[in-house]
Amino acid sequence: MGRDPRFDILFEPVQIGPVTAKNRFYQTPHCNGTGDWTPRALAGMREMKAAGGWGVVCTENLMVDTHSDINPFPAVRLWSDEDIPAQELMVDKVHGYGALAGCELAHFGIASHNRITRKVPLGPVSHMTMEGIDPTQSKAMDRSDIRRFRRRHREAALRAKRAGFDIIYLYMLHENSILSQFMSSRINLRTDEYGGNLENRSRLFREVLADTKEAVGDKCAVVVRIGAAQLVREPYFENGEIHDFIAMHAEEPDLWDVVVNDWSFDSPTSRFGKEGHEEEHIAYVKALTSKPVVGVGRFTSPDTMVSQIRRGVIDFIGAARPSIADPFLPRKIEEGRIDEIRECIGCNICISGENTFSLMRCTQNPTIMEEWRRGWHPEEAPPAAASASNGPVLIVGGGPAGLECALTLARRGFDVALAERSDALGGRVLAESALPGLGEWIRVRDYRVQRLLEMGNVELYLHSELTTEQVLEFGAPQVVCAIGARWRADGVGRAHLAPVVAPETPHVFTPEDVIAGRISAGSALIYDDDGSYLGPALAERLHNDGCEVCIVTPHTTFARWTAYTLEQGRLMGRMVEQGIDVVTARTLVRFEHGVARFECNFTGRESDFEASSLIMVTSRLPNTWLYKALARDQQGLRTAGIVGLHEIGDCRAPGLIAHAIYAGHELARTIDGEPEADIHYHREFTMPAPGREFS
Repeated sequence: MGRDPRFDILFEPVQIGPVTAKNRFYQTPHCNGTGDWTPRALAGMREMKAAGGWGVVCTENLMVDTHSDINPFPAVRLWSDEDIPAQELMVDKVHGYGALAGCELAHFGIASHNRITRKVPLGPVSHMTMEGIDPTQSKAMDRSDIRRFRRRHREAALRAKRAGFDIIYLYMLHENSILSQFMSSRINLRTDEYGGNLENRSRLFREVLADTKEAVGDKCAVVVRIGAAQLVREPYFENGEIHDFIAMHAEEPDLWDVVVNDWSFDSPTSRFGKEGHEEEHIAYVKALTSKPVVGVGRFTSPDTMVSQIRRGVIDFIGAARPSIADPFLPRKIEEGRIDEIRECIGCNICISGENTFSLMRCTQNPTIMEEWRRGWHPEEAPPAAASASNGPVLIVGGGPAGLECALTLARRGFDVALAERSDALGGRVLAESALPGLGEWIRVRDYRVQRLLEMGNVELYLHSELTTEQVLEFGAPQVVCAIGARWRADGVGRAHLAPVVAPETPHVFTPEDVIAGRISAGSALIYDDDGSYLGPALAERLHNDGCEVCIVTPHTTFARWTAYTLEQGRLMGRMVEQGIDVVTARTLVRFEHGVARFECNFTGRESDFEASSLIMVTSRLPNTWLYKALARDQQGLRTAGIVGLHEIGDCRAPGLIAHAIYAGHELARTIDGEPEADIHYHREFTMPAPGREFS
């Protein structure tokens, strides 16, 4: 199997200033949720991208000095020489596969809190800090402040060059860049040579660009990343000015990295942005410059990639999320294995890591960030241990946990039998992907089922709801229970530790009822104590089915988890557009005779809502019956020759689909090993001093 000639253009080398990328696959800068306390994990993650064929692999923001401290948000620093060894490690790993290594120098200006360094935030004017809720303001930079900032930025660029980076960014992507803040007519109200018209407001950018090119331009490409279109209601600079800015400086950088503002438009979930969604907003840039342009668009189809290149939209296929979901996407295209691409579903669980100050995760790729920590590879798994018991592994349940477990076990060489009670595989993925906006989530099932159908050591059984007796009779030495969970109808969740609605109360439903189409008319009241993506999707489904819908939540904000996935504001807009009422900070007291009584969280005052249907989106009950019944029958297990009994996914502890996938993958890798230690991954400790060995 070889590469389709239609895709040859994707593998052409492209020059970027003094360096040349081996192909057009460009992993653009992206955050990871950990910052510089995990340099080995970061190097391992970026190395896997290079191994997967990406021609350029970039870091996230590297903060240039102590005046840009964004704690508690994870950040990587290039403040001093002590920060160089961690970056050298990443560069060496990326260079080992012939890829270029890029770094994104950044200073957040008035978006910096400086809670750790206690430095005064700096910006073009004295302004309230833009991120967070700190009641502090920035200092308006005078000429000496500007000179110091230019010097520190230049020193950071020289450190990046010493670390071995091939590409060095100037960051002016969002309003949280000091260069963007100076350029903004809304923020920059100065009256000196750094304020006023666009040329003056761009002065600091030109000075920093010239400083950087003078310092590192002999060996490093100097790149500018900018928001080429402002889609927010109150933009920090007008779209016409961005056009003029790029035209004014068209030939000065070695490459333009262009996206749209703000982050929720640049990295929208699949509800709000399909593949190639940025083309209409950034296509004009190529007409302004002869320099190469990289753009993003959650690219997973090589046909879409080729189309944008041939039509002169972009020169490089930029990607963050698709490179996380499948680090080997370029190699699969090059080797003619397009159907093996693990396509991004646009759920933004990866971005939630940054916003929750935690490890980046991926629904599709459970190995992300575990490359160094646990030695996991997204395409490879170690062969089954010679000591593993003979006979197949029986997996009961064909949802996300069961499918991932089966696939990884099969790759390791185990014989696998998977039994699913329904007539289709996928479990909750199959159900939830039928909801409005979540259609692309079916890729989680389709990727795994397609791979399993190609394997000769896997048997799939549909319409097979196994009893404990049948499990014991099957003859599998390892049994995995992955039969999911069901939504509660009694209201138990975060706001209620005990039932608030009696069992079998008329007109009380669960998400399963909505998905099954059992509610098709009347007024529907959703009580959302879950706070995830599901409540809004159910509301939209009910609205489409003709219901009058209201969402009430005990939380102080609507669908609060979705703030982490960049959806909350746009989802709220969707609710307003569709006439779906949203009421926050109300806790359910009771539901009787079509009337729901709620209590205000702040005042205790009660109010009534009439509804023909109450949909409880609170918590789920794990389906533990099979595992518990088997575990109680120790004699039966011994007689049947079952040496391993396991439960994974939602039937063990309900969570996101990403949690279920991870659980299935983890068990499949460890099922034949020693009982797992309490600390099951490599930990990172203090960095070595400069000049000492780092490995």
